[in-house]
This record gives sequence, structure tokens and C-alpha cells, in this order.
Amino acid sequence: MIERRTFRAMGTEIELLVEADGAAGALEAAEGEFHRLEALLSRFREDSELSRLNRDGALAAGPDLRRVVELALAARERTGGRFDPTVHNALVAAGYDRTFEDIASESHVRCQAPDVALGDARVDGTRIELDPGVRLDLGGIGKGYAAERAAEILATAGPCLVNAGGDIAVRGGRWPVGVETAAEPLTLELSRGGLATSGRDRRRWRRNGRDLHHLIDPRTGEPAETDLLRVTVIAPDAVEAEIAATSLFLAGADRAAREADAAGVAAVLVTGDGRTIFAGGLARAA
Repeated sequence: MIERRTFRAMGTEIELLVEADGAAGALEAAEGEFHRLEALLSRFREDSELSRLNRDGALAAGPDLRRVVELALAARERTGGRFDPTVHNALVAAGYDRTFEDIASESHVRCQAPDVALGDARVDGTRIELDPGVRLDLGGIGKGYAAERAAEILATAGPCLVNAGGDIAVRGGRWPVGVETAAEPLTLELSRGGLATSGRDRRRWRRNGRDLHHLIDPRTGEPAETDLLRVTVIAPDAVEAEIAATSLFLAGADRAAREADAAGVAAVLVTGDGRTIFAGGLARAA
């Protein structure tokens, strides 16, 4: 029997599935983990650890914030700066200064000149320090981290799947997962690991007649201009899938396909002109 729970957290719909009887306790604990981590990692909550770090520039942080910052900084190094948690100021400048629900409900989005001045962050023991003026956004990687933590809890009850607005973490079982392509949806079967999608077709808004989205190109401080519409990646866990999907999206279709093939990263690339490219050893059955 599959037990299911849905709720909202981290600005999106969360779905928990576990193949077990009597899994109410595990489902409740997994939901609680999402709310706990949101209270720590949200840049929209003034009392979160992340908001305090962004305000003060330094913080003796708890283990979860430290770990997510460490993962994000390692990802920046590994992706050559494409995945960069210090784009916070550029996101705010583009108008993403409130929750997306608040932005979507307004006819006019407040924007300012882009802040391209990125900087550095350091984790030293229990302390995180930011360069002057630097603030962090951990939205995507935070969701992947929360999905993985929730999956660990659910897995104590049985095979499970956690879907955090498209960031998916799986532990055991056989789970069909739908992936959008340029044509009809593709169904993949996952039994472990994670999946994530990054694209410019979801979290978007308009400014002065221009469509903007939340994926910032660290080189320009502006929403990325790329020939890709969205990228879906399968990886060993949801955090790695989120990092790879964002990095490949910013690379553009040709380079993303080459990099995914070289690294063996299974990816579905959908271009703005309606093409679907399978990369990293992933191929559609005839």
C-alpha cells in the first residue's frame, strides 16, 4: 500500500509517497523536517538563520545551514561559477524580493539596476562569514537538501519518493516520474537517486514588457539568456541534480549536451525552439 501526504513548504507543493502500511508517523516527521528546514534556510523569513547571516555578514550557524552553504560553495567551484549562491542581490534587483506567490499576485514588479558584484563566503568551523555586501540565496539547493532529508526519514518506513516542486528524492521501490519534453511527456522509472528540473518557463514575471525569470547568470547579474527552455537531470541525489540542472541550463544547449555526455549525467534538454535533446547516455526508446 502506498501512503501519501501533500502540503506547502518552501514556496511550492510537496508530495510524500511511501510504500508501507502504518507510515503516518514517518510522513508527519518528514513534513516536519521540511518546515524546520524552511525556517532555517528561507531568505523570506526575517528570523531565519539565513536572513540573520545575510543581515549581519557573519554567523555562528547550526549544522544544516553550514552544510547547505558548504554544498553550494563546492558547487560553485565545480561548475566554474555557473551555480552561485551569491546571486541574492541580483535576484532582488530583478524583482524577486518577495515570495513568488506575492510577485505573481502583483501587476507591477519593483526592480532596480542589477547588482553583479558577487563575492565570497567562507565556512570556518561553526562560523559562516560573507564578504562585505554579499548575501546568499539557497532556494534551489535548499529544496534539494530538504527532499533528501525527508527521504531519509521516510525510508525508515519503506521505499519512498519525495517531490519538492520537481526536486525529487527516491529511496527504493520503482517510481514512475513524468518529465516534460518538447512533445509529449516522457516517463522515467526511478528506484534511487534524485531528479531536478531548472527552466525559465515556471518562476517568471514581467518588467517593462520583458519576461524575466529566477535563474540568474552570475556573469551578467541578469536572468540568464539561453537557447534552453528547461533542463531535467537525474543524479545520485536531489542536491546534485539541482546543481547540474542549473549549471547545464546556463551552459546553453550545445555545450550542455557535450558536458552531460562527457560526465555521464543523464539529462533531458528542451530548447526554446521546440527541440528535445537526450544527453548523458539517456535515450528515448523507439
